[in-house]
Amino acid sequence: MAARKTIDELLAQSRAGLVRVEPHEVPDAIRGGALLIDIRSESQRAAAGTVPGALWVARNVLEWRCDPSCEAHDDRVGDLARHVIVMCDEGYQSSLAAATLQELGFGRATDLVGGFRAWRAAGLPVAPSWGRRAPAVSAIEVRCRAAYFRRERQLGQPPEVRLVVADQQR
Repeated sequence: MAARKTIDELLAQSRAGLVRVEPHEVPDAIRGGALLIDIRSESQRAAAGTVPGALWVARNVLEWRCDPSCEAHDDRVGDLARHVIVMCDEGYQSSLAAATLQELGFGRATDLVGGFRAWRAAGLPVAPSWGRRAPAVSAIEVRCRAAYFRRERQLGQPPEVRLVVADQQR
């Protein structure tokens, strides 16, 4: 069994492999083809707003949406060569997530120093939130849920909850 690490040690180890970007560097990176992925929770986005053009991916499904070999992959992420910048609220969770994306093969995965709070403090564009209403479910989320239920049926375990999802545009 591996030796236990504290969260500070794990965070330091994750950041050691990242070339972290400052908020003012992100617009140029995006113009150069980088993708900004917002992993903040729906409630954080509702309360504070969103970054125009950022792709929102819930943290609990980030790896599945990014891995090109996964059925639930989001084509907007692109391939493993893409420069991916992960943004959370304060820049901690995003460091851990970016390090995991590097392990999946995204050699140019990194995160935003200071997260959304630093973005906003730098005076960069923030769009109004969509409020407290739940966002529309994307076609990718529908595919992911369908794959989950197919897997349960293959294992002989009928799903306990039936989801009814309408693919809507925001």
